Amino acid sequence: MTLSHLGLDDYQRLAEAYVKSYHQDYLAMYSSVLGGVVTHPFLMTVPVDDHMVHRGDGIFEAFKCVNGNIYNLRGHLERLERSARAVYLKLPNTLEQIADLVVGTIRIAGVRDCLIRLFVSRGPGGFTTNPYECPSSQIYIVICRPSEYPEAHYKKGVAIKSSDIPIKRSYFANIKSCNYLPNVLMKKEAVDAGVQYTISIDENGFLGEGSTENIGLVTSVLTLKLPRFSRILKGTTVTRVAELAESLVLEGKLKQVVFEDITLNEAYSGSEILLFGTTFDILPAVIFDGHPIGSGSPGPVYHLLREMLEKDINSNTAFQTPVFETE
Repeated sequence: MTLSHLGLDDYQRLAEAYVKSYHQDYLAMYSSVLGGVVTHPFLMTVPVDDHMVHRGDGIFEAFKCVNGNIYNLRGHLERLERSARAVYLKLPNTLEQIADLVVGTIRIAGVRDCLIRLFVSRGPGGFTTNPYECPSSQIYIVICRPSEYPEAHYKKGVAIKSSDIPIKRSYFANIKSCNYLPNVLMKKEAVDAGVQYTISIDENGFLGEGSTENIGLVTSVLTLKLPRFSRILKGTTVTRVAELAESLVLEGKLKQVVFEDITLNEAYSGSEILLFGTTFDILPAVIFDGHPIGSGSPGPVYHLLREMLEKDINSNTAFQTPVFETE
């Protein structure tokens, strides 16, 4: 193989090919290394010696902007701060400053609906495991077009299966770090098995979480059961849904909302299984390890909670951060 030194013309050619391949959905990126925002996907890069790249030594959050309003930004930034403390990572900016950076990057992207991926890394500095070789932490904010899910997933439901990938230890499960190898392998499991998602199972046989999703169960007596957060990440969506679901308890449409261990057999015999995530909000799982769940179709609690969450996202100003100035 003969290597050649790339010149400016080569970079232009590569940049055009790069965008045409699959990066059309990347709209803008803020990099503290560059000190500004770029809008060409070819320029959305992270130094190769950044510890986030070669050690997974970083933390992240993913959240969305809907019709010009970021949903639950405070909740995501507070979790970012908790993750930073857990891995002894000093945030390069205050939460208020990070919020301003997010808003400013979306404005440059010029879209009212988008997915925001926020990364904080240990920073560049070397290729060892020593975190002290990095002079300072860095922040990267990437604005992408919203994820699209098939409408059939919402109307007919999805299939899930138990994962064979070992569940994370409690300490690491509660950190939203960039070391996501177990999660990647879980997603590979799902694709290889022809299902949409896999769910981790702990050593006691209790349900954990998906590769990027929380799970919940509606029992035959209308109790909404959600796994304890001791071995899984505390999802912002499932936390908000649990709060919203309390109104269904008051209306008599649910008996109670509890955080308890859920066994596989209990899940198989439940009335409904729900998945929660930032990008898709709520999805009904109608098949679990080949077992039909409830009637085999999305149930009434799913429809109620999805409607409530959509209303919350679109109209609850307490959870909205406006991006654009009102006219």
